[in-house]
Amino acid sequence: MRTTRSVLLLFASAPAALAAQVATSRATTIRIPDLAWLAPTISAAQDQAALGLAQARTAMAAVSPAIAQARVGMIRAQAALATTGLGWSSAAIFALDGDRERRTIASRPPEAWAQQDPADRAYRDAREALNRGRFATAADLFGQIYGKYPRSSYAGDAYYWQAYALSKRSGDDALRKALDVLQLQREKAPNASTRSDAETLAIRIRGQLARSGNEDAAATIAATAATAASSSASPSSSVSATVASTRGKRGRDQCKEEDDIQTAALNALQQMDAERALPILKKVLSRRDDGSECLRRKAVFIVSQQEGRETEQILLDAARNDPDQEVREQAVWWLSQVDSPGAVTALDSILRSSREPALQEKAIFALSQQDAPKARQALRDFALRAGVSDELREKAIFWIGQGDDPDRLDFLKTLYGQLKSEALRDKILFSISQIDDKASSQWLLSVAGDVNEGIELRKKALFWVGQSDYPLSELSTLYDRMPSREMKEQLIFVYSQRDEKAAVDRLMQIAKTEPDRELKKKAIFWLSQSDDPRVAEFLASLLEKP
Repeated sequence: MRTTRSVLLLFASAPAALAAQVATSRATTIRIPDLAWLAPTISAAQDQAALGLAQARTAMAAVSPAIAQARVGMIRAQAALATTGLGWSSAAIFALDGDRERRTIASRPPEAWAQQDPADRAYRDAREALNRGRFATAADLFGQIYGKYPRSSYAGDAYYWQAYALSKRSGDDALRKALDVLQLQREKAPNASTRSDAETLAIRIRGQLARSGNEDAAATIAATAATAASSSASPSSSVSATVASTRGKRGRDQCKEEDDIQTAALNALQQMDAERALPILKKVLSRRDDGSECLRRKAVFIVSQQEGRETEQILLDAARNDPDQEVREQAVWWLSQVDSPGAVTALDSILRSSREPALQEKAIFALSQQDAPKARQALRDFALRAGVSDELREKAIFWIGQGDDPDRLDFLKTLYGQLKSEALRDKILFSISQIDDKASSQWLLSVAGDVNEGIELRKKALFWVGQSDYPLSELSTLYDRMPSREMKEQLIFVYSQRDEKAAVDRLMQIAKTEPDRELKKKAIFWLSQSDDPRVAEFLASLLEKP
């Protein structure tokens, strides 16, 4: 295909070159070769490309609902691990959930970097022990580093790695010792590279202790979480300045690490005492001071992990009233998991009244995940609504097609007749092709046979029937009844994509009896792509003189 394109580009520039040549020498004659023989090859390559795109589109449509649900499940699993000592790569979470990010504390020590350091050998041994899960040994070795070599370049971070190893051991004694070690790091090595991680680790450890009944740990977590609800406890000036300079912009760059301690405390509080956490989370979400956007984004996720009517109301309020676009979008997205009449009414309202396409798109998805008839009706009403973008209406049509309403075929057929946009009608053809029954295929065939319909839509309708399990015997008889040459060409392509031997039989029949030479050549080309052993003998027979 690239070679063909290069040849065409070369000769496309020939007229300009000819003009310059003629200007200098009238006697020169340049002959441009006839490239008509390339046309069937180019056309066939275009057909193959179109098929590949269509098949990819079908595959993505088939898995889109499952991906959406997997995304929810992965994020919920991440929340369940949030206060444990188990590590989970933030990259893995980010790949499934592009709208959210949870910072993961360091869990693997870096490779040794100071061979001349007297603690280098001890660090290497400690690092190996930790990476192999020998936590007791690792904790002892990291403790020896700052104990024996306090001036070592490894000493500052050794406190953190000892505490991390201790946090992996069972028992409250190990957890309490880990907190003591982290306090030592705060006093002895305040500039260590792991200090930020150390504060977060301390909160997680206290969360584990609090769940075991440690009242001091619970009180510390509650106090730290409460600071997140106070606008006076704003993040550092660097964060505030970043947020102020990027207000209205999307992205996570403005959300720095200073909020992680408060977020970890909120998460730990939620895990150990949800009733106590929700009022604090509500206060966090009510903040409107500069720099609170990042905390509110994290708070709306933590709220979403709770069940109950109050959770629904908090999310609804954030979706409607929060000034930050990302908070609103996250709230709407999580409402997809709240199955209640109130959520449906709110989502419908957002879909109708919002002027933010990204928010409306999430509302469409959220409604598609609801079981209530009112949610399905809201999607249908939006698909019927004129004056909104075709892209959003296409999303609604897609999710209608992915539903299980027994009358969705009738609705989509009616909608097709009302719409003028070719892009929307194309989306309806695709959505109907996903309804796996004979009635949908028969309706698509009726579109393919409608001479008053646009030729491209007719061809697409026929293509989608060919991709289904519609009986080949009925598709085979359609060829002789199809007056349009373009549609006959599309049928040849459809036959070429079927696996049945009868499809090869039909192509051989067309290649042998079709009076139209171009259609005959099309059939021969697609036969040449078949792996049916009979094809070679058939093509050889065409070379024989009659």
